[in-house]
Amino acid sequence: MEKDWVCVYSTEHNFQAEIAREILENEEIDCVILNEHDTAFPSIGEVEVWVHQDFKVKAIELLKDLIL
Repeated sequence: MEKDWVCVYSTEHNFQAEIAREILENEEIDCVILNEHDTAFPSIGEVEVWVHQDFKVKAIELLKDLIL
């Protein structure tokens, strides 16, 4: 990942990461989803949503209801 990008959301479920992506893109915040699930054991690992560091605070605020 680029050095100026930060992880703002992490989950075990792909659908939650996609919801986070949609929320961010609706606010015109570019984001990237990284699937860190193990290919041999898909139940192991996380799916992460990354944004440019300039949007970190706003992204976290937008996603606060997804973070349990």
